[in-house]
Amino acid sequence: MVEQHGTAPADGYANVSPGLWTEEPAVRYRMPDPVRKAAVRAVIIMAVTLLQAMIAFLSTLAGSWLAFPMVLSSVVSTVGATWGVLDVWVTRQVWNQRHGVVSVPSSTARRLRRERRRARRAARKAVRAGAPGGVRGAARIRRPASKTLSEA
Repeated sequence: MVEQHGTAPADGYANVSPGLWTEEPAVRYRMPDPVRKAAVRAVIIMAVTLLQAMIAFLSTLAGSWLAFPMVLSSVVSTVGATWGVLDVWVTRQVWNQRHGVVSVPSSTARRLRRERRRARRAARKAVRAGAPGGVRGAARIRRPASKTLSEA
């Protein structure tokens, strides 16, 4: 039986402390699957790179023949780890562009931009309609209709 915080247990134990596990809402949403897969790949590649670098360092200190091949493979793995991190970033950007991101227009800057946009649209509309104060008014240069290929 699940009990809510602040309520007495059903069997009468009033002095029982709340449980160790407290449900809290998620602060951030879960990453999309392709982004999560790329992140896991990047973490594994970085872990292998760090392991190779540590082996290269220790074998260099020990004077082992394994030092030179491990240094070379560490350099190659560093390039691979960089690719893995960039893959996470690119995958995230592509996912955001394809699926969109839910955005709440709570920012003051967004509101101001929206108001400025509305004012510019209203000004353009007034100019097109020939309202007083308009620079162009209703006088516009009309171009003749272009001929199509069949008319030429």
